[in-house]
Amino acid sequence: MGKKALITGVTGQDGSYLAEWLMEKGYTVTGMVRRSSTENYGRLDGIRERIRIRQADLLDQYSLIKLIEECEPDEVYNLAAMSFVPTSWNQPVLTAEFTAVGVTRMLEAIRAVNPGIRFYQASSSEMFGKVREIPQSEKTPFHPRSPYGVAKVYGHWITVNYRESYDIFGVSGILFNHESPRRGMEFVTRKVTHAAASIKMGLAGELRMGNLEAKRDWGYAGDYVRAMWLMLQQPEPRDYVIATGETHSVRELVELAFSHLDLDYRDFVVQDPQFMRPAEVDLLIGDPSKARQELGWQPEVTFPELVRMMVDADLERLEREKRLLS
Repeated sequence: MGKKALITGVTGQDGSYLAEWLMEKGYTVTGMVRRSSTENYGRLDGIRERIRIRQADLLDQYSLIKLIEECEPDEVYNLAAMSFVPTSWNQPVLTAEFTAVGVTRMLEAIRAVNPGIRFYQASSSEMFGKVREIPQSEKTPFHPRSPYGVAKVYGHWITVNYRESYDIFGVSGILFNHESPRRGMEFVTRKVTHAAASIKMGLAGELRMGNLEAKRDWGYAGDYVRAMWLMLQQPEPRDYVIATGETHSVRELVELAFSHLDLDYRDFVVQDPQFMRPAEVDLLIGDPSKARQELGWQPEVTFPELVRMMVDADLERLEREKRLLS
């Protein structure tokens, strides 16, 4: 009999890739979703009928206990969060409820029902924020620069606390930026690749951007979910930085996306002050050497390959929409 996994945030980018990966490994996968008037399962196309979808809410302790009792998972992957940094400035209290206290509720549910469940918490490089050292490793102090980053620090440390206090196999993956064709349109990588494809097809004339010099360590989401799974297969629960160890500027991202379509980004990109963050994060670049040594993990998709993959997917999507309308 294969293992059972519960994924919160299953309809998101990471949740959908992780569900696919686990099912390839023979898992029975339950995906937790919130009750919503509009259900969006677009990222689960092709696997939707093979996943058990159950409703529960990180704001509701009882619903989590009931869910864990019902689906009896061996592993829980907590990927659900208010995950868009700019939104966390507009909704800081709700961000704290989901992204911070929600982790405690899930850990409490595990402790109440079955403390033997292995728990993965999605930590974030945004926890480093105003970085104390470059590159950032598992030992780098946190100095978050957004309500989202602050909430993620809480989620990270409460996982450590439950591991040390209750002997729960709880781990956190400190994931640096990871992208894919399934990335939400509000994220800068997808905003850029979609705009490039739209401009190529004559559907848009410009792209308005914030800080082009901001640098990030960008990887491919499909590679990063493998690391999540590997963490829960180890003999000891440990936290890991998952990153490429390379850094690229937003300008490089824009240049790669546009040049892939034979366009010069300088003809179309306009810098707009409204897209500047209140407190910009400094240079985020991860040191994944511990994950490489202990998990045997390393990214397989390069940054240029990732950008081209995203541009091609957006172009294909727009061409399909155009055909449907014509």
